[in-house]
Amino acid sequence: MHDTELLPVYIYYSMFGFQRVGDLIWAAADQRTRGFLLGATAGRTTLSGEGLQHQDGSSHMAAAAIPICRAWDPCFAYELAVIMDHGMARMLDEQRDEFFYITVMNEIYDQPSMPEGAETAILKSLYKLRCVGETGPRVRLVGSGTILVEVLAAAELLQDFGVVAEVFSATSYTELAREAMAVARRNRFKAPDLRETSHVETLLGGEVPVVVASDYVRAFPGQIAPYLRAPMTLLGTDGFGRSANRQALRRFFEVDRQNIALAAIEALVRDGDLPPETLRAAIKAWDIDPETRAPWSC
Repeated sequence: MHDTELLPVYIYYSMFGFQRVGDLIWAAADQRTRGFLLGATAGRTTLSGEGLQHQDGSSHMAAAAIPICRAWDPCFAYELAVIMDHGMARMLDEQRDEFFYITVMNEIYDQPSMPEGAETAILKSLYKLRCVGETGPRVRLVGSGTILVEVLAAAELLQDFGVVAEVFSATSYTELAREAMAVARRNRFKAPDLRETSHVETLLGGEVPVVVASDYVRAFPGQIAPYLRAPMTLLGTDGFGRSANRQALRRFFEVDRQNIALAAIEALVRDGDLPPETLRAAIKAWDIDPETRAPWSC
C-alpha cells in the first residue's frame, strides 16, 4: 500500500456523529479533511424501539452548516452507489477538499434497478421516479431516505381519490438548496432576460402543490422552500424520539403513507381542485385522528 492515496470511510450510529462530536467534525473541515461519514440506522423512525438517545432526526441540519460537507440521504442502493462513486471521483481524481456525509438505513424494502439515465439526476439531488395516475388533480410528492418508500405508497393511495401523483426522489435537500442559493445570487447581478433557473425550480416550478416528507425535522427539506412558488407542505419528525415499531412511529410523527396522502388531498382542497368533503372522506378511510396532539408538543 506504499504511496497509495486512500479515503477514510467511517460508519456509526448517525445520532452519535454530529450531535456528539460536532466540534471535531468542524475541526476536520478546517483542516480540509476528505473522506466519507456514513450515519447508519439513520432517521427518527427507521431505528425502532430505541427512543430518545438513538433516533436521529437532526444530523442533516448540523451537516448543512459545514461548507465543505456534502450531505446525502439516499433511499435505494443504486443511489448510494452513484453517490459513493461521485465522492471518490471528486476527492481522489479532482482533488477536492471536501467530505461526504451519507445517511443509510437498516430497513428491509425492495431495491429496484436504476432507471435509465438517472445517474446525472441523482447527483443533481432531485429526479422524477414515476407518475401514478393519468387524469385528475395533480400533486407532486417528494421523499428521501426510507420515507421515500412511504411516499411511493402514498401515491398509490391517492388513486382512490382520482389524484395524479408525480413522485420525486430527493437525494440531497442540502445540495439542492445550495445550488438554488447560488443561482439566486448570480441572478441578482443579471438582467431579467439572462436569469438562470435552478434544478429544483426546473423540476418543481409552477403552481402544482408540493408535499415533501422526511425522516428528519421539517427544517431539513424546508431548505428548498424559498426557491419555489408552488404551495408546499412539509412533513417531518420534529419532537423527541420514541420507543415503538416503525409503523407506529411513522403514524405518530405523521410521515406514514396515509398522512402523506392526506397532506396532498388537503393541499388540493385548499387550492379548490378537490371538494372539501374529500378531506373528510380521506380522514375516515385512513383512520386518522385529527384530535391527536402535535408530535413536537408531547
